[in-house]
Amino acid sequence: MAFRNNYPGFEPKSLADVLRWRWAAHRNGVPRPPRGPIPQVAPDLAFLQANARAAAAMRPTVTWIGHATVLAQLGGLNLLTDPVFSERASPLPFAGPKRHLPPGVALADLPHIDVVLASHNHYDHLDAASVDALQRQPGGPPLFIVPLGVKAWLAGRGIANAVELDWWTSHTVPAPAGPVEVTLVPAQHWSGRGLADRMKTLWGGFAVFAPDCHLFYAGDTAYSRDFIDIQARFAERQSAANGGGFDIALLPIGAYEPRWFMAPQHVDVEEAIRIHRDLRAKRSLGVHWGTFQLSDEALDDPPLALLEQRKLQALSDEEFFVLAIGETRQFPPR
Repeated sequence: MAFRNNYPGFEPKSLADVLRWRWAAHRNGVPRPPRGPIPQVAPDLAFLQANARAAAAMRPTVTWIGHATVLAQLGGLNLLTDPVFSERASPLPFAGPKRHLPPGVALADLPHIDVVLASHNHYDHLDAASVDALQRQPGGPPLFIVPLGVKAWLAGRGIANAVELDWWTSHTVPAPAGPVEVTLVPAQHWSGRGLADRMKTLWGGFAVFAPDCHLFYAGDTAYSRDFIDIQARFAERQSAANGGGFDIALLPIGAYEPRWFMAPQHVDVEEAIRIHRDLRAKRSLGVHWGTFQLSDEALDDPPLALLEQRKLQALSDEEFFVLAIGETRQFPPR
């Protein structure tokens, strides 16, 4: 069995395509080094730990740890998206994309993680050493919420506290501020940790509905009509009378060049803004950049492209922003 995307015209790139891309990149001298340092700040660990202890009084926040790993505090829960804390996003400890900067919050400094949201099984989104460490965290393991097929991989590592979802199915997590509903939503991407298991497990994003915050995490995705469908599916529960759209959307803005290779699987900045608008999100945080060199654009190109697009599209920096690695952003509860 193989999973497929909702909208046609998608095929994972072949090994020949990969070789063609890498040869062209070598010939053209890309990716080029960043123009300057990737922004990084010391995390406010005292605030994060105090907020974690606040239970129902928790303030909704997101903290960028790096790449697609975000600590979200909402509803009295600590959620972690796509945990990758290792030095490389690779099956090999000595080869593959190497971390440009250390995680913004070290594993040992995290508050107790209640829920891990894993969008798919690519190495830069699901790291074996990181999930093993979270499984061993003091106070007990988190709940891992994953797409279909990924639960078996976790079980093979001795991780039993997991729920797997199909697109549009949900799981409710008890929380201090009231139940938190987590729904797996479609994305246009693919899966595989090798050449023999492509499309054998599902991929997706997550819509998280807590009483004080609605959070959206896109995972990895190309642009598609899926995001119009997502907004329509949740329009009633996000009406103006019910508090409006997603309070925060975590959207990828990096790993987009060259477009002939990346467009079917990764959005560029302009497409990320289209997703922001399709979802009618109140604010969006750009992730999936600045940590691992996965594509031909420089590591610091995505925030510069975002700055340019905000000017062109009259979008405020409060509506779609980036953070320094380790930085926390608070926003009003619903």
